[in-house]
Amino acid sequence: MQAALRQQFGRARWALRVSEAAPRPRCVGPGSAPSPRCWSCGGALSGADAVPHFCPRCRALQPPAPRPDLFRLMECDRSFRVDAQRLQRRFRSLQRALHPDRFGRRPPQEQHYSEQHSSLINKAYQTLLHPLSRGLYLLELNGVEPAQETDCDADSEFLMEIMEVNEKLAEPKNDEILGEIETLIKDRQEELTKEVTAAFERGSCFIKYSAAINVSVINA
Repeated sequence: MQAALRQQFGRARWALRVSEAAPRPRCVGPGSAPSPRCWSCGGALSGADAVPHFCPRCRALQPPAPRPDLFRLMECDRSFRVDAQRLQRRFRSLQRALHPDRFGRRPPQEQHYSEQHSSLINKAYQTLLHPLSRGLYLLELNGVEPAQETDCDADSEFLMEIMEVNEKLAEPKNDEILGEIETLIKDRQEELTKEVTAAFERGSCFIKYSAAINVSVINA
């Protein structure tokens, strides 16, 4: 359990600082992209917002978009707040429809596309499920690249906490101490997650991560 706690705290060994700024404008090229067509029958693929998973004419599975909006794919609002149960229901629904096991007797092209879809769905689910990856993805969508931080840039008070935790972890195994550390990690994760949530809700776009917020519960 000591190793699990050390690894968990090591992944959350930063402090978060938020500065207010406007989003960077994205460059949009002139004109509009041509309407997509089915790879199998050549028929037009309807859908103003996104390419459908299946061709409406021949029902062939279509390839996933090159850079899909993961929020749209999972039918979630583009927000730092996500309904985890709704996200899980959408994940299961998509996997039931697009999992490679359902395409074992289909043409090789569709089998390949089903594998791509399944991988994308897993990625979307994991990205939006966890606060850190969800926040980083929101920044990416807004054209913001969080700076790569080092210990020298981190909050000194938080670094002192890390040192104290490392010292406790270096001591002989003690369930009481490990319980205290686990509680400290969870409390700091909740605190940092609340800061990030508030930052996104008030429109802060440049969020400087000198901390990795890992909110997975320690079950070791």
